[in-house]
Amino acid sequence: MSAVIADNLTKVYPGGKRALDGVDFSINEGGIYGFLGDNGAGKTTTVKLLSGMLQPTEGSCDVFGVNPAASPEKVHALSGVVTEKSRMYDHLSGLQNLMFFGALFGINKDESKRRALDLLEHLGLMDAKDRKLSAYSTGMRQRLSLARAMLHRPKILFLDEPTSGLDPESARNVNQLIKSLAAEKGTTVFLCTHQLRYAQEICTGYGLIHEGTLIAHGSLEELRALAFSGKTAVEFNADGHQQKAFMDRPFRKEGDLSLVDVDSQEEIPLLVKQIVEGGGKVYHVAARLLSLEETYLTLTKRRKEAGNA
Repeated sequence: MSAVIADNLTKVYPGGKRALDGVDFSINEGGIYGFLGDNGAGKTTTVKLLSGMLQPTEGSCDVFGVNPAASPEKVHALSGVVTEKSRMYDHLSGLQNLMFFGALFGINKDESKRRALDLLEHLGLMDAKDRKLSAYSTGMRQRLSLARAMLHRPKILFLDEPTSGLDPESARNVNQLIKSLAAEKGTTVFLCTHQLRYAQEICTGYGLIHEGTLIAHGSLEELRALAFSGKTAVEFNADGHQQKAFMDRPFRKEGDLSLVDVDSQEEIPLLVKQIVEGGGKVYHVAARLLSLEETYLTLTKRRKEAGNA
């Protein structure tokens, strides 16, 4: 089942600013989908449209078969949303905030408290559970906002820069929780971020948005194929017999490494076999694949060049 479908999704704000321009994509249920782009690319607008906070100017979207524009309350019931700025009540404690929102979702008091304490424990906030929110740091507020979004066990989580303002340990705890939700609970995660290295570590699929337009969509392998369709460089660290294995191929040295180009990764085992059968030893072998960041920069540069042509 598709968790999210966007069809010609467009948003033009008063004054004429076109924040989103004819975006089309479909996301299957489960997994962590990275919606990636620079600040101002249209990520937050997309989340607000998908969660029913905004109405589209053109096009439509569905979240688990529900149209957010027509039935925002139904989407709110099955989704959780975390933005960079958490909005909760400063005069209430962390636990009281979660209990309050649990009541709004119709969760009984005992179950709401049990879930709240469990989330506070997982997010490292147990020591601050009785402290008023006004005394929370930015990172603590962000973690509590995530706990609030997860309290009613949503089918989908919309996360807008969920690790913004977090220290490394807190960010690691949040990431582990997000991964476990997707892997163990089957929760679909729609993650907006401009941090590409972070996205590559945690996401299973990607959408690349640039100036309101979706320029690519798919797995990292599919995005790499769009960005670069040439040969793959393979790096080796082996003893002197490696040159014999590469006799029929041009190769180049880079410190202790030898680099040879192959048409596909399926050729790598053959090269290793040739070195070993020639009496050599292989200490390291790896394909040099484009990172998500390199892929993104390549595709956005291509987009800009096409626009200027």
